[in-house]
Amino acid sequence: MIEILPLLLGGLLLFIYAISRLSKTMQDIATEKAKRIIAKYTGNLVLSIVVGTVLTILLGSSSAVIILAIVFINAGTLRFKQAIGIIMGANIGTTFSSQLIALDIGKYAVVPLIVGLAMEFFARGETLKRYGSALFYFGMLFFGLFIMERSVVPLRDSVVFEEWITHIDQNLIKGTLVGGLITLIVQSSSATVGMAIVLGKQKLISLAGGLAIMLGSELGTCSDTLIATIKGSRQAIKAGLFHLLFNFTTIIIGLLVFDHFLNFVLRVSQSQALDNQIANAHMIFNIAGVMVFLPFVGMAERLLNYWLPDKLAKV
Repeated sequence: MIEILPLLLGGLLLFIYAISRLSKTMQDIATEKAKRIIAKYTGNLVLSIVVGTVLTILLGSSSAVIILAIVFINAGTLRFKQAIGIIMGANIGTTFSSQLIALDIGKYAVVPLIVGLAMEFFARGETLKRYGSALFYFGMLFFGLFIMERSVVPLRDSVVFEEWITHIDQNLIKGTLVGGLITLIVQSSSATVGMAIVLGKQKLISLAGGLAIMLGSELGTCSDTLIATIKGSRQAIKAGLFHLLFNFTTIIIGLLVFDHFLNFVLRVSQSQALDNQIANAHMIFNIAGVMVFLPFVGMAERLLNYWLPDKLAKV
């Protein structure tokens, strides 16, 4: 197992770096547009969910969108109530990357790498250069996945790895904690879900184990948004706490109905490969989580307003 670590970690680091740079590049391109969209369309909860979903697909990171919302709250551009829908929509938008990861396009990653690099070098306008950078990092993201996918092939013959995965498959809580811990370390739920999908492609993990890791990633991703609220306004802190409350609640529900959820995913994805099933489960879980939580949004908002009333002194 030790001999695969350099290649696996190299691919993972490349993937995480690409997500970070892609998100930053897209923020540079779209921040002003994002401000206008957020200001115009977040008065209605359903519309703000749509805004959060679309922005997350464009920026490639749910954490980036939620942190952006927190920045806007601290700047007075947005209020906690408006950010609620954006946070819920970001959870839906992040499943788009899972669907892309499940597509077998890693071997074609060299195309956006070459085109993006050429645009960066030869484009005259600054905007075109930024789009070239975005395309380059998009290619790098899938090249990192391609490296990870190839690195884990030897694990098929590893008894130690097989025993470890068996423990995850048989213990949902352990699998969820593993997913949360990985996300806490790598600071990217997309990377954690991506690893589960990569293992699924190589038939190294069961659907149950992949779903448990995916559930854990939903909790681990709250860490960076909570960090972003440090020294922020009470409105910003409430936004970070809402993200934690929303994700924690949906994870608990997911664990309680896990067998039904697993069977549902198998029914709707029975003709698809295991990696596609894990990606589909990520999308189904996050969409269902938003729908289930919608009736309780007002209650959660009142609860957080009670805990952290705005009339008190700022933190």
